[in-house]
Amino acid sequence: MAVTASGFIGKSAISVRLDFSSVSAKFSYFKRPFSSSKPPVVQSVALSPPARTVESPPVGYRKNVGICLVSPCRKIFTASKIHIPDTWQMPQGGADEGEDLRNAAFRELREETGVTSAEFIAEIPNWLTYDFPRDVKDKLNRKWRTSYKGQAQKWFLFKFTGKEEEINLLGDGTAKPEFKVWSWMLPEQVIEHAVYFKRPVYEHVIRQFNPYFVDEEEKDSHELVQGLNVHEIGKKREVDTD
Repeated sequence: MAVTASGFIGKSAISVRLDFSSVSAKFSYFKRPFSSSKPPVVQSVALSPPARTVESPPVGYRKNVGICLVSPCRKIFTASKIHIPDTWQMPQGGADEGEDLRNAAFRELREETGVTSAEFIAEIPNWLTYDFPRDVKDKLNRKWRTSYKGQAQKWFLFKFTGKEEEINLLGDGTAKPEFKVWSWMLPEQVIEHAVYFKRPVYEHVIRQFNPYFVDEEEKDSHELVQGLNVHEIGKKREVDTD
């Protein structure tokens, strides 16, 4: 698959972008007007294993927020981890004890991407959980000095209202950078490029946000930039998560 890219690396900002828009696909986008005065809540749908939905985080699972950031051109922000090649994900991160979850989502978005121009659209009412693979669980629990089985995530949908120059992978400077490259992806591409143990959650997150999308065919063409390539999906790789 051809990959295009555009971006810059500077002393005070990092914004390296890969472009997957040469792949034609049909997908959904916002089909109803937004209202910040009465933010909608997405109705829950049945989830199939291994993704699980619960009313509150189970014992042994780290409380986490996930952010689905959608651009006006109907694509989802996705980024690749710094130290682990070809590990793509939507922004996410831990929620502090007692922290408002929507505020936590805004904070994580700002810390990881530098984005502050975002409008809250919807949230999934229940929590989604996934288990860490054994090697990931051992690595993270050593790092965090914990004994978590996995993560329980509350997911939020935001609309990006700023300009792309705002996206800075150094974040807001309050946390260690997470990502080295980013892209706007179609929903099916987000799922395809997700690490395997998060993929069922991603499938259901996009399914539950689907009422805010309408079918439309993407037809874009961009200049190919050499030197930035996406690794082949499916190869065994070390995985990490925040």
